[in-house]
Amino acid sequence: MDLRLDGKTALVTGASRGIGLAIVSALVDEGVRVLAASRTLTPELAATGALTMAVDLARPDGPIRLAERAAAEFGPLDILVNNVGGGDAGGDDQTGGFLSFTDEQWLASFELNFLAAVRTTRAALPALLDARGAIVNISSIGARMPHGGPVTYTTAKAALTAFGKALAEEFGPRGVRVNTVSPGAVRTAMWEAPDGYGAQLATSMGLSHEQLLAALPGATGMVTGRFVEPAEVATAVAYLVSPLAGSVTGTDHLVDGGALKAA
Repeated sequence: MDLRLDGKTALVTGASRGIGLAIVSALVDEGVRVLAASRTLTPELAATGALTMAVDLARPDGPIRLAERAAAEFGPLDILVNNVGGGDAGGDDQTGGFLSFTDEQWLASFELNFLAAVRTTRAALPALLDARGAIVNISSIGARMPHGGPVTYTTAKAALTAFGKALAEEFGPRGVRVNTVSPGAVRTAMWEAPDGYGAQLATSMGLSHEQLLAALPGATGMVTGRFVEPAEVATAVAYLVSPLAGSVTGTDHLVDGGALKAA
């Protein structure tokens, strides 16, 4: 299907791996000129053919520098994908529950999972208004199932989901569409890395990492019986930023294998 994105411009954050890398690849394949931002740049990201920029978006000046680079490269900006985030921000052990988290861990998680998107959107919005563009924020089903991950992470993602709704209401009349994509358990480093949240959770439960990965889809109610692939999330994003979704705004799209049972 032709998504009618050829020649459009996009800014994608958290682009070096996992969901972000898949989004960059999907947009480039559709003919989009992409500026891909990440704290670290990987060979896999370079191989997509996107323009790249190393930037820490958890720092207040990072989004401003990124928006300035996008303006210099593209002029009007058609698409912003706020993907930067992670469930393991703010410390090594994220499995101890609410009483184990310090103020510093709460702040670190909100800086990465919420305020980075707020600041990047604020910096990019003038260009998006000029182009009557589209924004997609990558949240998580943890925003609706707050027990499904570190409380700092799921609470920050709930804020991000609400942020998208507010933006859609305010800027929809001015031509900017804003939607959210909320994945379930995705086959990314958060779950698969030997030092990531999945490995920590397995240890806390007395399981091997391999046992946790095998059991998690079924235990979380994913009727597909498997992890979501990053490319499946990227496909949803590419559709939502395309003209084919011109009447879709203010929505929260689940890509979760049927884990969330609420209507």
